[in-house]
Amino acid sequence: MADGKNKNESFKTNINWFPGHMAKTKRQISEDLKLVDVIVEILDARIPISSQNPEIKTMTQNKKKIIVLNKCDLSDEKENSKWLEYFIKQGNRAVLVNSSTGQGINQVIKQIQLIMEEETKKFLEKGRKGRKTRVMVVGIPNVGKSSFINRIANKNSAEVGNRPGITKQKQWIRINNEIELMDTPGVLWPKFENEEVALNLAFTGTIKDDVLDITEIAYNLIKYLLTNYQSNLIERYSLNKELINEILSRDLDENENIYEIMQVIGKKRGAIISGGNVDDEKTSRIILDDFRSGKLGKITLDRV
Repeated sequence: MADGKNKNESFKTNINWFPGHMAKTKRQISEDLKLVDVIVEILDARIPISSQNPEIKTMTQNKKKIIVLNKCDLSDEKENSKWLEYFIKQGNRAVLVNSSTGQGINQVIKQIQLIMEEETKKFLEKGRKGRKTRVMVVGIPNVGKSSFINRIANKNSAEVGNRPGITKQKQWIRINNEIELMDTPGVLWPKFENEEVALNLAFTGTIKDDVLDITEIAYNLIKYLLTNYQSNLIERYSLNKELINEILSRDLDENENIYEIMQVIGKKRGAIISGGNVDDEKTSRIILDDFRSGKLGKITLDRV
């Protein structure tokens, strides 16, 4: 870690992937779009842009859409407000949601009703009373899509049986008397052109740790936090601020200074192996777990 190499060099070799099931899912979503009225796109509030699949965004651009910024309890509240404003200015409806507590769920249902208000009136005028609004939920892996669906469906809503024109695999979840919901598997995209996006997906666990160099990921997260949320690090790991600033000001390569801070954190957390050395992998897992669980505080990685 302290050998002066480009920190992201090995990371880059691991992020160009597109498993076959994701290609199949993409085709299925494209086919199913003609069956639905509204798209609910689940994004991670900590990484609203990085967690938005650009291919799904393109595929659904002609559909009515509601953006759900999920896990808003883990993201920076000031940044949450900025992201809401950003998506609304883009012409979307947007809602902050915490699927664990149910915060924002009723607002999502209300937005579905509002976005379909005009069409619902037209259906009634044509005598099509009782036609339900069909909603597709999309989102990349690990944005909390399942938790959102369980919450909005109250965990016990009835699945609607197969309908004419719908293949046997199609399952609709009844939300209320007006809305039916279709889930879709999470899907990533073929290649991450932007290194920052790939890192953000790694930080939040969307790209699984076992296919990456976890120490490289933790290093890059610490690097970001030292610049943007240094007080969170100092508070969580009881660090000495003067010591941290002293290490950062050393006339050494940046990677050596940041790695030294990781070593300090490892010692603080008791991640020690034989000979009194710090266990880099254990330290890295502690840092990433603390970030993902919110123990490092409310943090947003994507900035407007």
